[in-house]
Amino acid sequence: MTFIVISGLSGSGKSTALKTLEDADYFATDNLPPELWGALGDLAAARSIDRVAVTTDARTRDFLAALDSSLSRLKQRRLDVRVLFLEADSEVLLRRYNLTRREHPLGDPSLMLDFRRERDLLAPLRAVSDTVIDTTTFSAADLNKRLLDWLNITSSFDLRLFTFGFKHAPPRDVDLVLDMRTLPNPFYSPELREKTGLDADVAAYVFQDGASEAFYQHTLTFLRDVAERAHTGGRHSYNVAIGCTGGQHRSVAVAARLERDLTDLGARIIDHRDMPTQGG
Repeated sequence: MTFIVISGLSGSGKSTALKTLEDADYFATDNLPPELWGALGDLAAARSIDRVAVTTDARTRDFLAALDSSLSRLKQRRLDVRVLFLEADSEVLLRRYNLTRREHPLGDPSLMLDFRRERDLLAPLRAVSDTVIDTTTFSAADLNKRLLDWLNITSSFDLRLFTFGFKHAPPRDVDLVLDMRTLPNPFYSPELREKTGLDADVAAYVFQDGASEAFYQHTLTFLRDVAERAHTGGRHSYNVAIGCTGGQHRSVAVAARLERDLTDLGARIIDHRDMPTQGG
């Protein structure tokens, strides 16, 4: 079992770090006193959970006296224990606090005094840390990448494709809507009307000429760029709705082709919302 302890200064990115590990399939718990680490490790092992992450910081200051003994007990259980400490310049911490308007856990009248006291308070944790990361110049995405590199975890990405018909209203819970209504419409071909965009002859009709192919290539390039930017920005998934008039022909054909052309970005069709399950 890998047991990660995240600590550091308030405002240095502990919440972001814990969320990153949670997204990487760690069982994540915030603000857990050291004396409870062993119990959590035992519970996780009993349930075959092999990745655990906890945060401990100034909020648990009344329990930090048990730090050394708690770490020793974890290591005696033959766990892979790693301690990560995050810090940043006080001026940067001050700017971050001014943006969030949160109260510092130490509650002094001066935030700068809080930061100095906190550094002293958490010095024992910093001293036993395996890795110290200074997040002064980091964005959330930078910290996310640094942590995944530290743990040798490949960041997965899920590009989810949905199709729909505009006459049934676009979905509201997606990141991007693409309109395919300018492509040739198989609905006006009697032999294709009852079929769907999953049929080869319908897809051939949709992409029948150079203008249609050029439009698809522009769509493919745009979606790749948007998805890669989302991934680089720290997103683990991105939802794209592809629409045509009825949601049966053009949007389905385009989604099927995008799924094939964007496999490297984890593209997969989740739902053809308005496509008939059978012809008709």
